[in-house]
Amino acid sequence: MVAIKASAVDAFLSRPQADAYAVLLYGPDAGLVAERAAKLAARAVENSDDPFALIRLDGDELAGDPGRLADEARTIALFGGKRAIRVRVGGRAIVSAVEALLSGPPPESLTVIEAGDLKKNAPLRALCEKHAHAAALPCYADEAAGRERLIDEEMRAANLTISPDARSLLSAHLSADRMAAREEVKKLCLYAMGAGRIEPDDIVAVIADAGEVGMDEAVDAAFSGRAADTAAALRSLRTGGTPTSVVLMAALRHALALHKMRGDVDGGRSARSVVESAGGAIHFRRKESFERALSRWTSQRLIEAVTRLADAVALSRKSAAIGEAASERALLAIASEAARAGR
Repeated sequence: MVAIKASAVDAFLSRPQADAYAVLLYGPDAGLVAERAAKLAARAVENSDDPFALIRLDGDELAGDPGRLADEARTIALFGGKRAIRVRVGGRAIVSAVEALLSGPPPESLTVIEAGDLKKNAPLRALCEKHAHAAALPCYADEAAGRERLIDEEMRAANLTISPDARSLLSAHLSADRMAAREEVKKLCLYAMGAGRIEPDDIVAVIADAGEVGMDEAVDAAFSGRAADTAAALRSLRTGGTPTSVVLMAALRHALALHKMRGDVDGGRSARSVVESAGGAIHFRRKESFERALSRWTSQRLIEAVTRLADAVALSRKSAAIGEAASERALLAIASEAARAGR
């Protein structure tokens, strides 16, 4: 078996090699690895009547008992049909267990191995790339084409369509992790169920529902010049499943709103009166932050901030792999600029 290129992985998943007893999926995108592993395992057992046809094994346990994998793989299903084994690689090497599986007679099960990012010379990757009855599938960050396929799949499944503007906005907000991204799209489809067509307002409504308070804290911290608080808020949001690129869009909307309000301040009104006149459009907890921001940011600086944030949004849409880092840099740059303006 030759090493499979990233561009050929989808084709392999559609028609797995019949004589591949073990398939290794590896890469930095844990969600994509898990999703593809699930797809392979489901295909292997789709015609099985055995409720126990899918077996999960811990890699670290296999490292202490290398023969167990081969034994499990050669066990005949109780009710007939194929079986599948999913192995999640941990901190201990499982090369011996995989070698034992590949060196014996053809097994009754397909073994699907999930690993993190492996270098080319990693023993497990090298074994699966070179062995005649194994395959190694690289799983890299979900780029634009992958996001589009994911959106299309979920739209078809939900019997929905999506407008071009809504698609562009959704793609920009999706997590770089494949599994998290799919859950985000499913959530959107559930929200829009029965509507027939998804529009930009639907995207904004669903995104605003996820981590709204935390996003407000991150944005307010940035425009108030509190870089450490901004970074801490972004880490907390990421842990909760909200990508930094989503916060970036909230910051862009905030900058545009501040620029409009700053025009009123330049016209002679006080920052407090401008904020108070906004009424319910600004949550009462954020009014003080708006006032502070209006005192720090001039109209020209806000125009520059809008440009910086818009450029970062465009970059995040081009590449999910670098979009998160670019989003965080832009937000921290805003915080630094606000800190300088307040001195």
